Amino acid sequence: MGHLNRAIILVIDSGGIGALPDAGEYGDEGADTIGHVAAAAGGLALPNLQRLGLGNLHRVEGVPPLQTPDGYYGRMVEASKGKDTITGHWEMAGLATEVPFRTYPQGFPPEVVERFEDAIGTKILGNKAASGTDIIKELGEEHVKTGYPIVYTSADSVFQIACHEDVWPIQDLYRISGIAREQMQGDHLIGRIIARPFEGPTGAFKRTPRRKDYAIDPPGETAVDRFAASGLPVYAVGKIKDIYNGRGIHEYHPMKDNREGMQITRRLVDEKRGRGVIFTNLVDFDMLYGHRNDAAGYAQALRELDADLGRLMGGMHDGDVLFITADHGCDPTILSHTDHTREYSPMLAWGPGLAPGQDLGVRTSFGDLGATCLEGFGLPSTGLVGESFARALWRKKVPGAKDTPPGSNPAAAD
Repeated sequence: MGHLNRAIILVIDSGGIGALPDAGEYGDEGADTIGHVAAAAGGLALPNLQRLGLGNLHRVEGVPPLQTPDGYYGRMVEASKGKDTITGHWEMAGLATEVPFRTYPQGFPPEVVERFEDAIGTKILGNKAASGTDIIKELGEEHVKTGYPIVYTSADSVFQIACHEDVWPIQDLYRISGIAREQMQGDHLIGRIIARPFEGPTGAFKRTPRRKDYAIDPPGETAVDRFAASGLPVYAVGKIKDIYNGRGIHEYHPMKDNREGMQITRRLVDEKRGRGVIFTNLVDFDMLYGHRNDAAGYAQALRELDADLGRLMGGMHDGDVLFITADHGCDPTILSHTDHTREYSPMLAWGPGLAPGQDLGVRTSFGDLGATCLEGFGLPSTGLVGESFARALWRKKVPGAKDTPPGSNPAAAD
């Protein structure tokens, strides 16, 4: 088709919209991240997400359905096994995962710990699932006294190593993280090894920006690879680069929080006028609120995103399409655990040059996103998971229908 100039993809990390039919197999019956967050807040005013069709595809208190939303809206089923970050993102790009990545909610087994300790020549501290900020408060002083690295994990498939930069110089932390990457293969294959440096005096430890992720290559071709092979630049904002292990990424833009991620995304929309893909992950939803059972914080982050969306949409041009989705759920109202939840992901799409929106129905794979972008750019999706809905986006307009001009949304004001 070739109608697409720029694809702007926003991932609400953990923004699920209701339990999948197989959620019971994962212990996630009744999960509903965005629905439960809105209910816990007594309702949410999200005018831009409402305009795109959020209230039409799912019950969200405070976001009633519209008779004629501007956006295209649907729900996507995760065809892959699992409910982690890498699995969800790889599937968005057309690569399904048959065997879920290993997770270690009870900590790593003795054979993993002992082999790692032997290789680095010292014992470790921690070895449990924990918040990164909490564990350095708990074990940071002992780490400084003993020199033992702090090892911990989370609901994701990660092996994280925290060290004070005055105790373990950054290159040494990177070295032992590389050792962990080499070891965590085979039966203990894990998605990412993360070096987590921190600094400061006792009682005031804080993480430094020199985090480094050691991911694995996707085990097959993805839509991101095809974008790059065709000469389309992919601008990665946040942890997108790590998720695809840098493969197919043209430019990487780190971010410190959701707000900065949206600022960078808007700047790229303003500056990168040629064809390409702007791919942003908004991790605070998952990291700061979902995993910490903070429904109030999650609700406020949704309000802030909605306001930022108005500004982003106001800067878009004909040929641009905004896609909003999620990689999994992480329902903060389930107080029995802080794990990810197996949920539908929303699919919202809007562009200033598109015909008025419509219901996209239930999509059978997250890969429908990648397939749609590929077809929009005139590229093949053969061999990848997913079915394109590009023909719905670029269907003929009803005679006399008026597009919503960029920047016309009253909710877009600062």
